[in-house]
Amino acid sequence: MDQRTIIVTGASSGIGEAAARMLAQTGDRIVVIGRSAKRTHAVAADIGADCFVADFSSLEQVHVLATALKETYPRIDVLVNNAGAIMGRRGLTEDGHEKTFQINHLAPYLLTRLLENVLLASHTKIINTSSVAHQIYARLDIDDLESAQKYSSNRAYGNAKLANILFTTELHRRFNTRGLSAAAFHPGGVATNFSAGSGSYLRFIYGSGMRSYMLTPAQGAQTLVWLAIGEPGLDWSSGGYYAKSRKARTSRQAKDPELACQLWQRSEEMLGTWLP
Repeated sequence: MDQRTIIVTGASSGIGEAAARMLAQTGDRIVVIGRSAKRTHAVAADIGADCFVADFSSLEQVHVLATALKETYPRIDVLVNNAGAIMGRRGLTEDGHEKTFQINHLAPYLLTRLLENVLLASHTKIINTSSVAHQIYARLDIDDLESAQKYSSNRAYGNAKLANILFTTELHRRFNTRGLSAAAFHPGGVATNFSAGSGSYLRFIYGSGMRSYMLTPAQGAQTLVWLAIGEPGLDWSSGGYYAKSRKARTSRQAKDPELACQLWQRSEEMLGTWLP
């Protein structure tokens, strides 16, 4: 079997790093992408991977990243959109977008769209890291995607994780007949530094003695790895949402195809000239 190219964003720590380490054992070419230059280079050097540094709070850096990836890899077999964050108070990026929405949704949407031609030609598997938070906290208002009217850390994060599922649904609808496959997944409660800088009560859970009852990053990455090495149509179905390496339930909004289409269109409008 030819060596595959597998790109993992948010791979300098947490489940992204764990997945990159596990996938490196397959002999495939792993591409590690992270925000911290020091951690990203360290992980890449340790597992013999390629690496790029990009902060998803900057659309300029996402654009530069996409250009570099297209120039370096004529074929991309797997794209894992894993980078994400939960914030404290509502804040805007340098691009003027609410931080949680941009980092978790707009940036991976932009990266995927900028790589679109390569992904379609490669019949790529796109894997989007979502969360059960979409069922607990999300109340997505298509007219207030950036939580300008009503903001809380948990709701903004839940909405962003719902957006990941809706993005997956729309990727499948638009491109599956052209060979592209997409899936979203929930990694579980993983003991990482996730949410440490947020105002959410989740920071107390992730930073407390309850960590001993949570999954390790490697355990949280198992579904991601299963999707990455599995075959769509045989091991999993494109457009689906998974947890514990099997199909999982989603919220009512996550099942709404019209909302998925509207989110795609609004995202396209918000990104404007960043898109070709």
